[in-house]
Amino acid sequence: METCVFCRIAAGEIPATVLHADDELVAFRDINPQAPIHFLIIPREHVPSILDLDEAHDRLVGRILRLAASLARDLGIAETGFRVVANSGADAGQSVGHIHFHVLGGRSLAWPPG
Repeated sequence: METCVFCRIAAGEIPATVLHADDELVAFRDINPQAPIHFLIIPREHVPSILDLDEAHDRLVGRILRLAASLARDLGIAETGFRVVANSGADAGQSVGHIHFHVLGGRSLAWPPG
């Protein structure tokens, strides 16, 4: 979508600190980090939220989680722990209408969140 900020980041139209990019996924550092390590993983395909996923996305979601683990290892947070969060809807804190997964680590994370 032309106006979606994450689609524009994936297309290279908006600068971001990209950690990974391939034909399906882009991972980049969050511009407002909530932990020492905080990055987002998005599909290049515009999917508005978790509610818009269907069986055709099963492989894609699996790739997202495997990429989260791989980047956590690369960035040195796999051993101490990290969190993967996907918000769906305004009450959950989803501010961009493009599915995205936050990966946070590098400090102790409280529970429950929010």
